[in-house]
Amino acid sequence: MIPPELLSRIRRLELRASHLASDLLSGEYASAFKGRGWEFDEVREYLTGDDLRSIDWNVTARMGSPYVKVFREEREMTLMLLVDVSSSLFFASQYQGKHELAAELAAVLAFLAIRHQDKVGLILFSDHVEHYIAPSKGRAHVWNIIRSVLGHQAQGRGTDLSGALRFFMNVRKRRTLTFLLSDFWADSYRTQLKQLAQRHELVCTRILDPREQTLPDVGAVMLEDKETGQRLVVDTRLVRDRWERERHEELEQWRTWVRSIGSTPLCLSTEHGSVESLHGFLRERDRTRRKTR
Repeated sequence: MIPPELLSRIRRLELRASHLASDLLSGEYASAFKGRGWEFDEVREYLTGDDLRSIDWNVTARMGSPYVKVFREEREMTLMLLVDVSSSLFFASQYQGKHELAAELAAVLAFLAIRHQDKVGLILFSDHVEHYIAPSKGRAHVWNIIRSVLGHQAQGRGTDLSGALRFFMNVRKRRTLTFLLSDFWADSYRTQLKQLAQRHELVCTRILDPREQTLPDVGAVMLEDKETGQRLVVDTRLVRDRWERERHEELEQWRTWVRSIGSTPLCLSTEHGSVESLHGFLRERDRTRRKTR
């Protein structure tokens, strides 16, 4: 039985996400991701003018005459949402919480997927994989995903990003459009992320709160790590400039590295919400694809 307060939140998010997944945004999603490649369809006899590189030599040897592989453009794809539910995602300053932004983005992407007859699945993880929903279609399925993202009570506090990536690669062998939603406050995940980027179309979505990037000038404050509980007293007047510089450098280095492994970085701030950033991301991705065709 879903508590009435949670049910109300789920319905509000469903209505908002459905509205945000407007016709315009749906068009941008289609142009940015649909028709991503070609998949094998059949083998037929060679015809004059066929590309010699498409000859299937195994079938040709068996049949005694040349046969070629025929491919068709992929129209349907599978979207997987990997959502971090560790304690650091439940940080919020004066804006919405990072977990709320992640839930909103996951809901919008799920609605965009089903509007284009794509399957969508979900993995929730903290220091272990906590919940898995296999890819499927339909509004009821999306409602289940929204309910899971918004109403899940995380069991773990830490972040085992590498473990979640290994789980995903074990359950999904075919190439999949993957949105990884996390603040990436984790260690030792780069090897697995690089492997995933080689097998799937990966968008690394980093959820940020402005207060994590810039400290206020308020003197001595107590800071607490939400995942470990460790506390530290910091004089913001002495460290805020260095903190902001190092956070900016770390974020730029992260973006550069994500691009270097063949993935796409997308940074979302709780200050701005999901739709404005997603609009810009989809438009830029579409422009990039057009240039490379």
